[in-house]
Amino acid sequence: MKISTLSQLYEAKANNESIYKLRETGDAVEAKPEILVGMATCGIAAGAKKTIAALEKALKENGLTDVKVNSVGCIGSCYCEPTIQVNIPGQAPVYYGYVDEMAAGEIVKSHLVNGVVFDSKLLKIGFEKADKEKRDGKRQQRIALRNCGSVDPQNIMDYIAYRGYEALGKVLEEKDPEAVLEVIKKSGLRGRGGGGYPTGYKWHATAIQPGKEKYIICNADEGDPGAFMDRSILEGDPHSVLEAMAIGGYATGANKGFIYIRAEYPLAIERLKTAMAQAEELGLLGKNIFGSGFDFDIELRLGAGAFVCGEETALIHSAEGVRGEPTKKPPFPSVAGYKGKPTTVNNVETYANVPPIILNGADWFAGIGTEKSKGTKVFALVGKVNKVGLVEVPMGTTLREIIYDIGGGITGDKNFRAVQTGGPSGGVITVENLDTPIDYDSLKEIGSMMGSGGMIVMDESDCMVNIAKFYLGFTQEESCGKCTPCRIGTKRMYEILDKITKGEGEPEDLVKLDSLGQNIKLSALCGLGQTAPNPVLSTMKYFKEEYERHVFDHKCDTGSCKGMRVYRILEDKCIGCRACVKVCPVNCISMVQKPAHRIDQTLCTKCGACFAACKYDAIVIE
Repeated sequence: MKISTLSQLYEAKANNESIYKLRETGDAVEAKPEILVGMATCGIAAGAKKTIAALEKALKENGLTDVKVNSVGCIGSCYCEPTIQVNIPGQAPVYYGYVDEMAAGEIVKSHLVNGVVFDSKLLKIGFEKADKEKRDGKRQQRIALRNCGSVDPQNIMDYIAYRGYEALGKVLEEKDPEAVLEVIKKSGLRGRGGGGYPTGYKWHATAIQPGKEKYIICNADEGDPGAFMDRSILEGDPHSVLEAMAIGGYATGANKGFIYIRAEYPLAIERLKTAMAQAEELGLLGKNIFGSGFDFDIELRLGAGAFVCGEETALIHSAEGVRGEPTKKPPFPSVAGYKGKPTTVNNVETYANVPPIILNGADWFAGIGTEKSKGTKVFALVGKVNKVGLVEVPMGTTLREIIYDIGGGITGDKNFRAVQTGGPSGGVITVENLDTPIDYDSLKEIGSMMGSGGMIVMDESDCMVNIAKFYLGFTQEESCGKCTPCRIGTKRMYEILDKITKGEGEPEDLVKLDSLGQNIKLSALCGLGQTAPNPVLSTMKYFKEEYERHVFDHKCDTGSCKGMRVYRILEDKCIGCRACVKVCPVNCISMVQKPAHRIDQTLCTKCGACFAACKYDAIVIE
């Protein structure tokens, strides 16, 4: 079967329209009931495969042989995986969370046999679909994630039922490349990978270059700690990226695309391969797409997980088969990229926004967000927050709304301390700026950045000096080593931070940290090197007293800095049970006066084994 015209695509969509109606509203009366199970990496890790087996077993035992169990991607509620969606014709879809094997059987019996919603596992989904005109300010709006958790990523007909490949068909049958570029420019879509460069103008820069050999690259080398937005899109909705790349190829004059993806994403790679094969089989990739004469092929290129290959010039070199090191710009990839030819590089989330922009119009997308930051942004909300998961909100939504209204607040009812946005290239945002609207310019003004979308929440138990050390350790380890400021400068900064967290810091160390950080920002070769000092500089700015406490008093008030901990045994509580003595790896605990023990501080390695072993609260950390 080949789909060679837009009318044939519409016919295929109509034949599968019941899929869309059932899953979105329950209006498909003629459809059969089904259960969708989140089978992205988060769901599988939480036991979703066992959940599927339990659901199928319960359905069989109850004679419900007409109920299908289908796999979908992540719906975003990673905190309560495994998650499922129960769709019964004539009824609104119902979501359940924490669905283990036992809960699976109970849900089948209650909901599908007796027709009663199983309240104890009921999950309230706080987002609206992209076609909603209005939204509650405390809720999400899904555009890039519009199909994740709704379509089977391994079934192209599911994607077509959700208007898949319609945008590509419309572009090839109704628009010339210049018109496509104009739509993307007018929409205000900016790159979602970090820099925020206007996508339409980046495409235009490639399109105006002479020559017929041009390339489109999808940057799926998501490497920020705590970030999993791009992976989830590829696992849950791979066709949206394939379709967008083909649209980008048509607009820029490229007939070849590459998806550069880290090898640590095996599930995303598997689903991309399946999606590519299905699209080629239907004629939606390859030769003469939609009978337009336009050819477009896509290949996968696997990366080894180097953080620096998230920078576009380093990525291009790696895709060429050479060492992944950045090069100075200009020339930009749009002029001289892959094999020296004009090349457009965008990340996964950027591409995922393209088909709905084509279908709904530039004005629709530009009407969402703020004046200079249009549309929505996906964040991986992780850390000390109750509802960990994927969040997609309109630009301009505040951090407070995301963390408290969507994320459910801080775990353990502790106090909010800070949130790190932009990954290792970003900075911390404190409680004073919780009401800052999230957009490119506002975050930059307070010393952070949008980045790819990692959002790590920290509470009062986190030491900001130790956090800065963690991020700098990451960037220093991941430095490609090409330029001296990044290779040597970040190493010296890390050594100073390590010294401070061990209680050996001196006042001049704070001056050195600031000076080194400012110099690296000015002199490093690429954007990753230039932003490497940001976590240190921002924490020094907003938590100056904490750095001074570490340096002048040699104290870490949170106890996070292992080298500054002092473990002491309280003589009035110690009963001499020897539990601590047995677990001490360096034999630094002795019984000097019955029944109390004593720790030799000159031998103690601060491992905490004694503290964990004591059942009588006789050991304290000072």
